[in-house]
Amino acid sequence: MRSQRYAVVVGCGRLGARLANHLSRDGDSVVAIDTGESAFDKLSPDFSGFRLQGDATLMAVLREARLDKADILVATTREDNVNLMVAQVAREIFGVQRVLARLFDPKREAAYERLGIETICPTTLASEAFLRAIEGPFGSRKEGRS
Repeated sequence: MRSQRYAVVVGCGRLGARLANHLSRDGDSVVAIDTGESAFDKLSPDFSGFRLQGDATLMAVLREARLDKADILVATTREDNVNLMVAQVAREIFGVQRVLARLFDPKREAAYERLGIETICPTTLASEAFLRAIEGPFGSRKEGRS
């Protein structure tokens, strides 16, 4: 059995809420941060973590989230620059060991990696999945096509 983690999820849209819900269900302590109160409506009724409305680019909000105690930070906003800034602050100022950020622009992946920030790029993941599908058993069939 793994030990309980303390996770901070920045951005409570579809992705952030899904991650926060999953981590909470797994028994982790979770703080979900978002600028809009209505974003927390995406959290499941059984979400046992904390909701913190505020701008995660502000140090006061990150302190309120007790980021210095976090084992992991996941930045999932729709803004690459916000995710990078929050991830850098988590790593360099608060000393969070595991920092992950959603990144839409694949050209920025190398820069994040140099900073020690793990990235998940939906653009890269989707393009790889489409290419696998194109080259897969259905994509390689030419019979029946005119």
